[in-house]
Amino acid sequence: MFEQVGHAAGQAASSAEAIAIETHGSLAAEETDNKEVCSIDEAHETGLDKASAVRRRWLKPALWVLLTLVLAVGGHALWKYQTIGQYMQSTNDAFVSVEEVPVAAKLAGYVDTLAVHDHAAVRSGQTLLLLDTTDYTNRLDQANAQIGLARANEIATLSGLGEAEAAIRQAQAAVMGASAELAYLDAELARLNPLVAAGAEPHSALDQLAANRAKAAADLRARQAGVVAARERVGSIRAQAGATRAQIMAANVQRMAARNDLEATALTAPLGGRVGNLSVRPGQFVQPGQRLMSIIPVGDLFVTANFKENQIGLMRPGQPATIEVDALPGVRFDGVVESISPGTGATFSLVPPENATGNFTKIVQRVPVRIRIKAGPEARKVLVAGLSLEVSIDTRSARGSIEAIRREQDART
Repeated sequence: MFEQVGHAAGQAASSAEAIAIETHGSLAAEETDNKEVCSIDEAHETGLDKASAVRRRWLKPALWVLLTLVLAVGGHALWKYQTIGQYMQSTNDAFVSVEEVPVAAKLAGYVDTLAVHDHAAVRSGQTLLLLDTTDYTNRLDQANAQIGLARANEIATLSGLGEAEAAIRQAQAAVMGASAELAYLDAELARLNPLVAAGAEPHSALDQLAANRAKAAADLRARQAGVVAARERVGSIRAQAGATRAQIMAANVQRMAARNDLEATALTAPLGGRVGNLSVRPGQFVQPGQRLMSIIPVGDLFVTANFKENQIGLMRPGQPATIEVDALPGVRFDGVVESISPGTGATFSLVPPENATGNFTKIVQRVPVRIRIKAGPEARKVLVAGLSLEVSIDTRSARGSIEAIRREQDART
């Protein structure tokens, strides 16, 4: 038993010695590795020091060159802003505009024929649509009938006028006869009076002659009254003839109005361009003044740019402009300022602001500026009303205006 215990103790001692030897070898190897790593680190640090020295030698000149470039670029940018940049006023609140012409119905009626379609190109005077002409043709026929009736009345009146004038002449002849008869009886009375007074003629003859004379005088007055009546009849007939002529004129006016209405059933283009905002269809009933479509004159394009109020101090008509269209990237158009609105956009709005009531919040106002765009035929095929733009105006031509205004006001004070 003791032998087994001793053998086991010997094996344990041998194992411990082997472990000690192995551990010593491992420590020696680790020490060697650490020395090698330290050597590598020292070499790396030496290389870094040399690179740092090289960088420090070139860094200072490079910084001076960079600083010089920055100052040069900054100075050039400042000079460019002082001479050009501060006078260039830009906005993206701009769009293509046209003087569109609305086409409205003059008459009421049903649309019989629609001769164009939306976006169609039309020329001046081209037929756009036709209204039903039935009612207006009947009105023209009625006006023609009224003219015929008035002319027939005129003819009848003029024939009665001839008869009335003949009656005047007849009455005047009767007056002349009655006057002659009365003159004869007056002469007979003058001749018979001395004879009766002398007893040469009976008194009854004088009485008979006096009665005949009174009768002739009454007859003369009746004939004269007949002349007056005949003349009044002529005046009345002439007045009727005048009324008849007035009826003819009124009928002619009605016929002209009916003819104009009949012609107005055909709506034509007031100018050449393209059809837009078409809102009518065949068979639709339209009212007078109802807007049916618009004609867009594509050849008369212009730009409306809404600049802020603090941008228009130096803007004047005639100044050059540069225009960029969102639909044509990379393409620039030249333009010229045509006019500046006499009021801000808010001034001419449907509901202008009333700043005298309630709380006031200042809002930067915008002023519409009209610009004539210089574009060729190909570009005008793309430029349509409402396209968004970016506009820049060169106001250098008026650079001294603000100072001139300031001196002017100082002189007034």
